[in-house]
Amino acid sequence: MALNFNQYATEGHTFLKDYTKQMDMGNDTDKAGRILTSVLHALREIIPVEESLQFIAQMPMFLKAVYVNGWTVKKVKPKIKNMTEFLDLVRQFDGPTAINDFEYSDEVAEEYVNTTFLYLRKYVSQGEMSDIRDSLPKNLKGMIFNNLIF
Repeated sequence: MALNFNQYATEGHTFLKDYTKQMDMGNDTDKAGRILTSVLHALREIIPVEESLQFIAQMPMFLKAVYVNGWTVKKVKPKIKNMTEFLDLVRQFDGPTAINDFEYSDEVAEEYVNTTFLYLRKYVSQGEMSDIRDSLPKNLKGMIFNNLIF
């Protein structure tokens, strides 16, 4: 099987433009990319490694690359118990730009998280999203569950 990196780049660019539109960010693909990366990296920190591997197995190559970039498997996961702590973790992964990206607002940040998980349903099955939901702490299950109901 030949690797077609140009195709992955084209698919990634198309995805990011559409994701930016879904996030209602105009043409700011840089901001959308930072938010997507931050949400995915925060998720991978709190779910089991096995669940991460099943999750990325369903993703196209360009999303797999985003998910695994900089990943180091840790024996001890952070103790994230609720949405506020998860949003803080997302902001931590966004770094110094989090102040502007999330507008100092938990409501905005939570909306971005919800939209991201809803958008990922284009690539990840409902069954896998349910498995991820099951692996989340009790007070975070709604982050996935709410987005499965259309």
